[in-house]
Amino acid sequence: MSARVFLHWAATRMVSNPCKAARANLGKLRRAVAAVVASMAFALGGCGDKPAFTNVDITGASHFGTDFALADTNGHVRTLADFKGKVVVLFFGYLHCPDVCPTTMAELAQAMQQLGDQAKRVQVLFVTLDPQRDSASLLAQYVAAFNPSFIGLRPANDAQLSKVTQSFRVYYAKVPGNDGADYTMDHTAASYVFDPTGKLRLYARDGQGPGPWVHDLKLLLD
Repeated sequence: MSARVFLHWAATRMVSNPCKAARANLGKLRRAVAAVVASMAFALGGCGDKPAFTNVDITGASHFGTDFALADTNGHVRTLADFKGKVVVLFFGYLHCPDVCPTTMAELAQAMQQLGDQAKRVQVLFVTLDPQRDSASLLAQYVAAFNPSFIGLRPANDAQLSKVTQSFRVYYAKVPGNDGADYTMDHTAASYVFDPTGKLRLYARDGQGPGPWVHDLKLLLD
């Protein structure tokens, strides 16, 4: 993907529901998009003889987080070091998400099946953006429904959620429902992929189907 094409795509597809996000907090949305786009432009500008990834290669970009420390559904704090030797897919979403989250999780589950034995060297991590409603038990059931190897991570409080989302430039915002009693979440519609050495390598688009996932994960596993 060229830098020009990506910049256009990022501006229009950065969140799961940009129309609602604009109504909820247009200023924050624009700043979040600008931060990510600037980082991507930097990374894309330095491309040379690199693997032909389908997704956006952000190898060397310094504007994103390099690690995390979040509790899994059993209460054990996980960091990137726990998955050394594996390709790690870090996905941010929430359990009540009606479209982007379940679609992407299903695509990742299909990709794992297509990878065969290589799937043992891939770890998908689902970070909830809505710990208020997404309890540990519900999160565990949700991720396991897609693949038993998937792990759910749950920020312990608002401060921890804010820290990890700011680190990875993830936008999220509550959007009140019509009755005021319920809400949905607008959020960045993409995942981050680390190679087996723990280096951040890819910014992966959601809703792309399992094919691009299989292609890029194989490149990172080779």
